[in-house]
Amino acid sequence: MKNYSLETSPQWYARAAGALYLAVIALGIFAEAYVLNHFRASADVASLAQNILAEPILWNLGAFANLLLVLCAIALSWLLYLLLRPVNRNLMLLAAFFNIVSLAVETISKLFQLMLKPILTSTSMAKAFEPGQLHALANFALRSHDIAFNVALIFFGVACILYGQLIFKSGYLPKFVGVLMQIGGVSYLIACFAALFAPAFSNMINPAILILPLLGEASLCLWLLVKGVNLSKWNYQLVAQS
Repeated sequence: MKNYSLETSPQWYARAAGALYLAVIALGIFAEAYVLNHFRASADVASLAQNILAEPILWNLGAFANLLLVLCAIALSWLLYLLLRPVNRNLMLLAAFFNIVSLAVETISKLFQLMLKPILTSTSMAKAFEPGQLHALANFALRSHDIAFNVALIFFGVACILYGQLIFKSGYLPKFVGVLMQIGGVSYLIACFAALFAPAFSNMINPAILILPLLGEASLCLWLLVKGVNLSKWNYQLVAQS
């Protein structure tokens, strides 16, 4: 069996990272943009409970996709480390740390999402609490998910800026992808800080501002998946860092 190594198989890592990034993007769009927004369309928490009871499979699929997304993103973080560490190991470690913190906080946000259905549908909860109290708890879980998710994206925004800098300096990945990743990272910071501290401004800029991160991440995903890395420039960076 052939033994793959960082020095001999950067294209393998690039293709694997591209495939995982595509999965992360697709799962995120399905779980957050489609499923959660579908249920958020309910006029109030009581209607939300009724809709979850009416479409439990869709809700469960969204929650499962969110958890699967985090697992894929952890593996992706490792592959990006392998791909970009020849540029600057210390900067790559910093980017990886920000990304891992982001994923840890995002995992907590998924726990709040998973709490929502038991709060609204459990018979034991219904016996212990009044309907108004249950709705307040459900609203707390949903708001906690939103807050934790925005905090996670702040850390991820910083990681995107660092990834963009590494890509820009790499020579074996295109500079425009690095620039788009940095623009996407700054957009995440603006969008998430606004959502946490300036809701009125957030309503003005969202969801339009999130197109910029999508462009940056999609460009990196597709480039890795289709083109991979420039092997000669990869080897040059590898030798220069050794």
